[in-house]
Amino acid sequence: MEFSAEAKASILVDALPYIQKFYGKTIVIKYGGNAMINDDLKNKVMHDIVLMKYVGIRPIIVHGGGPDITDFLQRIGKKSQFINGLRVTDKETIQIAEMVLVGKINSEIVSRLNGLSVRAVGLNGKDAKLIIAHKKLAAVHDDNGKIRKIDIGFVGEVEKINTDILNDLLDQNYVPVIAPIGVGIDGAGYNINADYVAAEVAGAMHAEKLLLLTDIEGIYKDYNDKSTFISTLTQEQARRMIADGSINGGMIPKVEACLCSLIKGTAKTSIIDGRQAHSLILELFTSQGIGTQVIR
Repeated sequence: MEFSAEAKASILVDALPYIQKFYGKTIVIKYGGNAMINDDLKNKVMHDIVLMKYVGIRPIIVHGGGPDITDFLQRIGKKSQFINGLRVTDKETIQIAEMVLVGKINSEIVSRLNGLSVRAVGLNGKDAKLIIAHKKLAAVHDDNGKIRKIDIGFVGEVEKINTDILNDLLDQNYVPVIAPIGVGIDGAGYNINADYVAAEVAGAMHAEKLLLLTDIEGIYKDYNDKSTFISTLTQEQARRMIADGSINGGMIPKVEACLCSLIKGTAKTSIIDGRQAHSLILELFTSQGIGTQVIR
């Protein structure tokens, strides 16, 4: 569909209040799902981030990469094992995870942004101790129904985010691109769920917004009934829906990430459909937005 010059101007004018609202604000984007696999969507996400940068927003990108890690492990004949959604990560697996996340995915995102005349810098938790982490134990039920914790290797959770390096980069007009690898006090690397890293970064930076790109439209009271879509969810409502099972499966860590981020200082959070072209722009610069926002 071709728009007239007047219609294009009207679109820009309609976006002006949102451009003014977010000017100079930090927004953290968790980049994952199909938007990282489909090449056309990759390009659209990168263009969205470039536009955000050029209208005065300070974006920070945190990316995932689980499918790429699984694919590489399969190629070397190593089977992936998960416990409660967490990848069992032995010494060889963490080395491969770092190689894939830092060497492949992170560098590709940085290269794409640099190619669009945005100065991007790739980081992981070991850089300037950006992400201090400690070992995360998996909670499992034994035969008696009791919960016990088990060691699943080099899987971590965030202890502290070094905001100094992020603020320095943002102040120098760079876009930080973060791979979800943390570092322990002993120097060991830890693979961390990217949703939680994005939440911790957004909270520590007191970001205006955390945007989680995923592969569904948002949150439903009943996923099988599309008329039950929820555009806005409070923290209390979100916790109730997790408790009663309305929010389940892979959506739990995303909603928990939103809740964590809000508690730690982020103004607003949104779970949006990364399969939709220009989803970031639609969420930020239109009155209706897309996805589900989780608020205080």
